[in-house]
Amino acid sequence: MLSKKNIVLTVVAVLIVLGVGFWAKKANNDNVYSVVYLTTGEVYVGKLTTFPTMKLSNGYILATTKDATDPTKSNFQLQPISEALWAPQYLNINQKNVIFYGPLLSTSKIAETLKAQVK
Repeated sequence: MLSKKNIVLTVVAVLIVLGVGFWAKKANNDNVYSVVYLTTGEVYVGKLTTFPTMKLSNGYILATTKDATDPTKSNFQLQPISEALWAPQYLNINQKNVIFYGPLLSTSKIAETLKAQVK
């Protein structure tokens, strides 16, 4: 027969496992695009998971280009990582190199562009 102490420890362990599972699921929300800004100045957009490590899939590089008609202006382009010369399936990101990251608003220009590309 289990003692009260063992029952309490079992309940606490189950609650901890459920809490970690809930936190991991929330951290790995696959329906939201995120932006990741690195110390190198590179900006990536994609589906970011943060547990157990930072991993960006379905990624894009946000590139800045000069405007052809007005060299004083810059334009932004989303270039799929899958079309890059090195074309990885996903990126494992070293958290030490991340300045900030976060989910994109569904109303942002990048999110709207990505939604239009998926259709």
